[in-house]
Amino acid sequence: MSTVLETPARAAGTTHPPHPWAAVLALARFEARELRLNMSFLALAVLYVIWIVWQATRHQGDFPILQNVDRGTQMMPVLIGLAVMLNVNRAVLRSRRRDTDRHFDVLVVEPWRRTVAHALSAVPAALFTAVCVTVQFTWAALKPGAAGHGSPAELAVGPLTVLLFGVLGALFGRLFLSILAAPILLVLLFFAMVFLAPPAGNNWVNWLYPVVSETGSDPFPSDLLERPAAWHALYLVGLVLLIALLAVLVSGGRTTAVKAAVAGALALTLVGAVGQSSGTPAGSTPARERASVTPEKIRKCIEHGRSTYCAFPEWTGRTADWAAVVDRVQNLAGGRAGGERLTVDQRIDARYGLDSDTSLTPSTEPGHVTVRTDWGGNRIPEFAVAVASVLVAGDEKAGTEVCDARVVTIMWLALGGASDPMSALSDLRLDDSVEGAAMVLLPTESLAMSAEQTRIVAELLKKPRYDVAGKVKAKWTELTSPRTSMARVAEILGVPAGAKAADGDACAM
Repeated sequence: MSTVLETPARAAGTTHPPHPWAAVLALARFEARELRLNMSFLALAVLYVIWIVWQATRHQGDFPILQNVDRGTQMMPVLIGLAVMLNVNRAVLRSRRRDTDRHFDVLVVEPWRRTVAHALSAVPAALFTAVCVTVQFTWAALKPGAAGHGSPAELAVGPLTVLLFGVLGALFGRLFLSILAAPILLVLLFFAMVFLAPPAGNNWVNWLYPVVSETGSDPFPSDLLERPAAWHALYLVGLVLLIALLAVLVSGGRTTAVKAAVAGALALTLVGAVGQSSGTPAGSTPARERASVTPEKIRKCIEHGRSTYCAFPEWTGRTADWAAVVDRVQNLAGGRAGGERLTVDQRIDARYGLDSDTSLTPSTEPGHVTVRTDWGGNRIPEFAVAVASVLVAGDEKAGTEVCDARVVTIMWLALGGASDPMSALSDLRLDDSVEGAAMVLLPTESLAMSAEQTRIVAELLKKPRYDVAGKVKAKWTELTSPRTSMARVAEILGVPAGAKAADGDACAM
């Protein structure tokens, strides 16, 4: 007769492996791999990379402003973060969906440790975002036309946003047992952001969101932004830690260390929130007032050839590009204008904040031309028109008020030396047309252009440059006289005059 000795089974969960965190890290690596292979995340990651390449290779992106580029890296990570949140939430609820919760009772990894693993699974996605942000910013910074300075705190917002959404997914999974809860909360969040957004001046509320986008104005010098970027990054770090620790807390990790960490994370979040509570100034500050009203106290002036170029310190490297446009326009001019000494003034109106789209008043000083802080693309022909109008009319104010036959001379001077004159003409006009009457965009006020003036300019741009240039220089005095009729200008330049004399200038528009 044999005796069977039975050893009582140990109560589940009463023992711990010698290295419990090794299991947590293993589970985090597994969940991170599952996340990377998810089709929604992969599709958005590919879209993100394509968007970065497209942004970096655009022609207008040849002259990036780095204090705008760093803020431009913040919106796309929101989409990555949403995908991470939904997938982390699904992973947390996977055992409930597949009815395997009871099997976890015999595992050595407690529920709160599994929550830590799910929160850590979002870290590789945040690192991927950080790499993309770094590549996007570095690509822009290495371009020869780059200007300004970026902010590490602004660059950190994208990766921190992805982490924030990831830990939110873990917290929602522990608070709500339905897989539909996270998408519903996401819809409610978007509804609140769109329809319950605070007023534009309520900055402290706006800065509670992960991303605070402020656009509309010309690029500001970096020292005029006055955004609490460092405080906001600290606020996001505290918020990520707080939400992650709350997820651990509701999962059963109610140890003294976790409770103390929750208190510390809450304090860190509050410090960041208080620090950023002033937000970005909605209007004028002493520094913005000085840059707008008396920019000559800040700008540095550099000589290129016969002209002077005064730029804000971060833009001095761009003066050679402005000089190339000035030389191109002056080389087509005749009389004294061909050798006139111009002064190019970079100007900005920062008194109304980052969200304002302000216009600049044309200068009344003879020989002074305004250039704005933005450059590249359409800004180049716009500046060329401003230079041409000053050469023809004497000053910017008079140049924007020209509506007679001198408009033809101004437009040909600006566009005659361009590589693609007709495309430049289309880019300049408010309606992107090359026919009929339209308004022409300038760095300051717009210039009116009649249908007949448009027709004559378009005909001239199709002719050989040297042929028109010779006639312009030979008849410069007559072409720049306000008393010269449209029919006479067309005759001088070898273009058939229009049938309707009333359509000869833009004054009747």
